[in-house]
Amino acid sequence: MDGGAAYNPRTVDEVFRDFKGRRAGMIRALTTEVEEFYQQCDPEKENLCLYGFPSEQWEVNLPAEEVPPELPEPALGINFARDGMQEKDWLSLVAVHSDAWLLAVAFYFGARFGYDKADRKRLFNMINDLPTIFEVVTGTAKKQVKEKSSVSNHSSNKSKSNSKRGSESQAKYPKEMQSKDEYEEGLEEEDGEEHGETLCGACGENYAADEFWICCDICEKWFHGKCVKITPARAEHIKQYKCPSCSNKRARP
Repeated sequence: MDGGAAYNPRTVDEVFRDFKGRRAGMIRALTTEVEEFYQQCDPEKENLCLYGFPSEQWEVNLPAEEVPPELPEPALGINFARDGMQEKDWLSLVAVHSDAWLLAVAFYFGARFGYDKADRKRLFNMINDLPTIFEVVTGTAKKQVKEKSSVSNHSSNKSKSNSKRGSESQAKYPKEMQSKDEYEEGLEEEDGEEHGETLCGACGENYAADEFWICCDICEKWFHGKCVKITPARAEHIKQYKCPSCSNKRARP
C-alpha cells in the first residue's frame, strides 16, 4: 500500500516507466479486472483508495497512515459512491481521479529530483502522448482515433480484420490480428498505418505488428492477447470472443 515508495525513479525515462507501470495496473483494475475491483470496493468498508504500482499491479486499500505520506495519496473513499451511481459513471469518476494521482506522483518525483523546465516539459510530453485512464475506460481514446482517420478508413475495427486479407489464415483466425510475418505478407502499407492507430482496450497502448491481438465480438474493441490472457492457439477455438468487461456486464444483474 506504499504506492511503490521503496522504488524511487530519478531520470525522466525512469519516472515515465514508473508512470506507465502504475497506469497499466489501474487500467487493468477498471477494465479487464473490473469485476474483482468492483467487489473489493465495498461501500460498507472504510475509506478506500485505488493504488497502481510500477509493476503494473493494482490494489484497493486504506490510505497511508503516516502524515505526510511518502508519496501523494490517491482519492479517498472511492467505495462510498459505488452503489449510488451508474457503474460506468462511477468507473469514469475513479478513472479521472486516477489520472490526477498519476500526474501528482510523476511530478512529485520531478520536483524531488530537481527537474528543470526542459525535463518537466519532456516528461509531460511523454505522458501526454498516452491516452488518459479516463479516455481508455470511457472509450474516448478510440473515438479520437476514429476522428483522425480519413474517410476511406472510417470503418469499424471489426471490418479491419476482414479487409485486404485473402489468405487461408484469415479463415482460421476470423477475429484476431495476425503475427508479424502474416501481417507483413497480406497487408498494404496504408493498412498498417491504420492499425498503428488502434489502441488496446485494456492497457491503452498502440498496436504493434509483432504482437497478437484479439477483437471483442460485443464491443468491437481490440486487446493485446497478453492483456486478456488469450493465446493464438486458444483464440483458434473461440467462436465468439467476449472481453472481460462485456462478460462481466452479462454476469452482473
